[in-house]
This record gives sequence, structure tokens and C-alpha cells, in this order.
Amino acid sequence: MSDPLYAKPLLRLAALASGAGHLEPCDAAGAAHNPICGDRVRVTLQLDGLSIARLAHETEACVLTQASASILGAHLSGADKDAVEILRDQVAIMLQGGATPPAPFADYATLMGAVIHRNRHTCVLLPLDAVLDALSK
Repeated sequence: MSDPLYAKPLLRLAALASGAGHLEPCDAAGAAHNPICGDRVRVTLQLDGLSIARLAHETEACVLTQASASILGAHLSGADKDAVEILRDQVAIMLQGGATPPAPFADYATLMGAVIHRNRHTCVLLPLDAVLDALSK
């Protein structure tokens, strides 16, 4: 498959599914849904004060959403709400053709194929929105 939207590194990230599952007990839970395509992400968080100690996600979605959730599952520990908001802004800027987020979130570069597919931007951002939903409650 030569479509950059479905490049092998992106498919690998989605298949890796870092953080997939559900945390019990959890300190916070949130969800996000894309009504256009039907993608759904639910997250559960264990917190250490205001920071995320552990994240788990249940993702019923396309590979773009799955890959984005996998990146968060692998690297979001230690982040607080402000850091997640900054990361969401960085990913949104990347989807407008800007720079990819810095390490440890540089894997978002694998989602650059979505830049030219504006209707897929929501898919990439959905896991971040679910985390922000959990942190807002």
C-alpha cells in the first residue's frame, strides 16, 4: 500500500496498541466520539496528584485513532492537563502542516499522511480529547 495515510510505521503503531485496556481502579475516565465516522475512544487514568501515572484506552476506531491512542499509551505518563493541552495544540498545528511534536511524542510524525485529509484530523485528535475529557471531570 503506497498511500502515506496508511504507511507501515503508522500501521505498526496502531497494532502495537500501547496502553490498550481498562484500568481498575481508576481516578478519572473520559471519552470522545467522532459522529462523522463513528470512532470512539474511552480512557481511564490513574493519577499521581494532578499528573497521569497510568493511562489505558479502549479504542473502537480507524488506524489513525488507534495509532494516536497508542502513542499516548506509551508516552503520556507524567503529563498533567496543561501538558496534554499543549500536546493537543502541537498535534493540531502539525495537522495544518506545521512541525511534529517533540520527543517523546515525535511518533506523531507517522500520522503526517493525515495532513492532506482534513476530515481525518479529528481521528488523530480524538484520543487527546478523551484524555482532556477525563482530566476535566
